[in-house]
Amino acid sequence: MAPAATIRWSALVSALILSLLLSPSTAIYCDEDDCYDLLGVSQNANASEIKKAYYKLSLKYHPDKNPDPESRKVFVKVANAYEILKDEATREQYDYAIAHPEEVFYNTARYYQAYYAHKTDPRAVLVGLLLILSGFQYFNQWTRYNQAVEMVKKTPAYKNRLRALELERNGGTTNKKKTHRQMNKKMEEDLSKELELQINGAEKPSIWGLVGIRFVLLPYTLGKLAKDRLLIAFFYPIQLLLWSGCWFWRYKLKRAPYSWDDASYLTQRSLGVSIDAWRNIDDSTKEDLVGRHLWEKSNMESYQSEMRKESKRRR
Repeated sequence: MAPAATIRWSALVSALILSLLLSPSTAIYCDEDDCYDLLGVSQNANASEIKKAYYKLSLKYHPDKNPDPESRKVFVKVANAYEILKDEATREQYDYAIAHPEEVFYNTARYYQAYYAHKTDPRAVLVGLLLILSGFQYFNQWTRYNQAVEMVKKTPAYKNRLRALELERNGGTTNKKKTHRQMNKKMEEDLSKELELQINGAEKPSIWGLVGIRFVLLPYTLGKLAKDRLLIAFFYPIQLLLWSGCWFWRYKLKRAPYSWDDASYLTQRSLGVSIDAWRNIDDSTKEDLVGRHLWEKSNMESYQSEMRKESKRRR
């Protein structure tokens, strides 16, 4: 019995929900009434006929003209129907809802979009959004920067720099009396303002980095970028040709020894390592690798053979 009762209740609730969802979508405009019937005009009536019908009914049902309490309710319905039918866009939506009552969700969405959407200039919305984002960004940057500064001030390195600056200003002497603790605190604040803190990841905020300022300067930035790329595309072949000519003249014709930078470049390219990886190698190892002249094939083969033997030995 219990399952049967549950099924009946579920069916009843489902039917109720469906009845609510499938209610006529025109009801959201003039409730259960027809907007055209309220004004006493046909669906094919033009704007002039609708306007005349409204003025006629307003004279009849307006609260100032008719003291009957029911006339106020009728006037509200008539005024609402006129607001819907006088505008071509909302009238077209209403006519569509009459012709397609099964499209409940679509008609409802169009209604609320027309009556409750913010009819604001998109440019004003964009400016407001940029101002809000820029404000939050600036506040967040200052918060992060202040937190980072407070953390740095607690480190021994910062305190040592502060003591060194104090000694420099006092001619190599510092006041250690406990009675001057408050004065030393004020001096510490003054000295901390003179120290330029270099904090990675929490730079001092600047308005030039705000999203609003960058958006305003976007045309200039894009123009400058395009100009720079155009100059690079124009001058790069010439620069490459001049560099190749100098290289050929110096090292092929004159047989001059390679400079340290050029020898490092040849070694790094021969080893097939990136520039960052090459920079991370210690100086003694670099000197050893450059001294082997690994850009020469025989030297490179000998070096690779040594590396293979070393790898087998470590195993």
